[in-house]
Amino acid sequence: MLQDIRKNVQGTAAKIVVGLIVISFAFFGIESILVGGGGNEIAEVNGDPIYPQQLEQALNTQKRRLISMMGDNFDPTLLDDDRLRPQALEALINRQLLMQAADAQGLVITDTEIGALVANMEEFQVDGVFSPEVYKGVLSGAGYTPAFFKQSLADDMLMGQLRSGLAGSEFVTPAELELNTQVIAEQRDLRYFTIQREGFSGIPDVTEDQIESYYNENQDYFRTPESVDLDYLELTLDDFREPVDENAIREAYEIAKMDLQFQSQSRVSHILFEEGADGDIEARLAQAQERLDNGESFAEVAQALSDDIGSSDRGGDLGYTSGETFPEPMEEAIAELEPGVVSAPVETDAGIHLILVTERKAGETASLEEMQDELRESIQAEEARIALLRTVESLRDLSFNAENLDYPARELGLTVEKAESVTRAQNEGLFSNAVLIESAFSEDVLEAGNNSEVIELADNRFVVMSVRKHHQPRVKPLAEVRQDVIAAVAEESARAAVAAQASQALAQLQAGVSMEQLAEANGYDLQLELGADRRNTAVPPEALRRVFQLPPPAGDERSADFVMMPNGDVVVIELLQVNPGEYASLADIEQSQLEQALAREIGALIDTEYQSGLRDRADIIIL
Repeated sequence: MLQDIRKNVQGTAAKIVVGLIVISFAFFGIESILVGGGGNEIAEVNGDPIYPQQLEQALNTQKRRLISMMGDNFDPTLLDDDRLRPQALEALINRQLLMQAADAQGLVITDTEIGALVANMEEFQVDGVFSPEVYKGVLSGAGYTPAFFKQSLADDMLMGQLRSGLAGSEFVTPAELELNTQVIAEQRDLRYFTIQREGFSGIPDVTEDQIESYYNENQDYFRTPESVDLDYLELTLDDFREPVDENAIREAYEIAKMDLQFQSQSRVSHILFEEGADGDIEARLAQAQERLDNGESFAEVAQALSDDIGSSDRGGDLGYTSGETFPEPMEEAIAELEPGVVSAPVETDAGIHLILVTERKAGETASLEEMQDELRESIQAEEARIALLRTVESLRDLSFNAENLDYPARELGLTVEKAESVTRAQNEGLFSNAVLIESAFSEDVLEAGNNSEVIELADNRFVVMSVRKHHQPRVKPLAEVRQDVIAAVAEESARAAVAAQASQALAQLQAGVSMEQLAEANGYDLQLELGADRRNTAVPPEALRRVFQLPPPAGDERSADFVMMPNGDVVVIELLQVNPGEYASLADIEQSQLEQALAREIGALIDTEYQSGLRDRADIIIL
């Protein structure tokens, strides 16, 4: 378990954790993790400075958020500082304005609220239990102090309190609900029939003039995309896997038997007394010992007196340890304690502890046969990873100044792979990866002709590439695309014929011919849909959108139109009647959903207008 803690504190996971922590501050940008000063501010908001360190931190936060959202296929151009900096500065200014407004209204966040939030953050928990060691380690590794971290959380909660109060000051009136329902729950009666594209397939032969004209007018359709032919070397972990010696498996097994998962485990509770907390620490410790001596349960005393905000609500429970979870003085005391016996005071960097072992589990050791496959895979992967990284380092040195990839491949015993016609929009294969595409079409690789850097991808994969040939976009000759042109002209002619038929039907409708007469005369299948709302699934979606755009029929005027479908069919529509929605006719859940949706819209509008007002009245100087 200590290994898990160390990984949380020091490894890649810590970076992700810190990213998650600061993302919670990033809706308006984060205040500087470094204390700004020195008169080098880049902006002032009503006299309060914003420092370069704050802007750099806000930029880093935005980059982490973008990388987290897009994963391996993120677009590096989105991480350009010049592109992100104006947005980050605007976010910092807005944050400053909101903090000033919250302060002016006397809003506060209590230490209890902050403590509860911190205790429930998964980033600071081990096996679902808040760990003070992980908490301090993660913050220290990220450059935070606990005091500054809590202050940052308090600032964020203050802004949330301000914005929630603004949203809660508005409400949705019955008139607004009724008016919105008239539109949202509106129902329309309509008739429609479909003129099918396939009925116009027998179009006269396409002429040579039509072919040449279409080709000349639509050459962008027949232009090849820019592409490159690439040479590349790809290294993966599997390339370096070797058989594992059985002696190595047996040695690993002997070591594994001593691992935490096979040792006995103790479930531990504690009462923590921190230096600087309310009251004299010795007096509070004596009070706790007296209450325990008088028969009060350890859990009750911990809940009443412990300074550990993460465990006090659970009666001081810290979960299980196998001997390396907690600081050494605590582990030494735990090892000597019998279950149910309270320890003497134990001092650590966190404070003074009273410790109780509530349960002890004996360890179980798996057999060599049960573990050998897992151990073989672990040893093989670790040895392969070492060999892979050594080869990668050599490849970096060899490819940096090489004219192409032949020499590095020969020196390392690798094979140069080839990729043909890779485009900027590649969507399959290895080079669908956005990072590789960005590198392949970069100025350094494409124009200067250099080998790329050795690029690390997910799952222990590394790629280096060079451009063998650059293909500029070109218009394909007519002879090459002749059949495509003929098909396009035929399709265009057929769609025009269908549209002409629909226009003729529309003219007849306006002249007094009924939909029934038109359908019967032409063999169309007439459909009637009564009470269609905006969620109707019986009417084709393109036709449904259009029918809700048509004006209600007035007098002798028909409200009708036609819509071209993606497949070339045309739907001719006649709107018969419009029935406004009624709030009282909605189901209870629909009324509740509508009220919530309108409240969110109004709340968002108020928030936007409030921030706009703060901005208009503020004295903002960008230096």
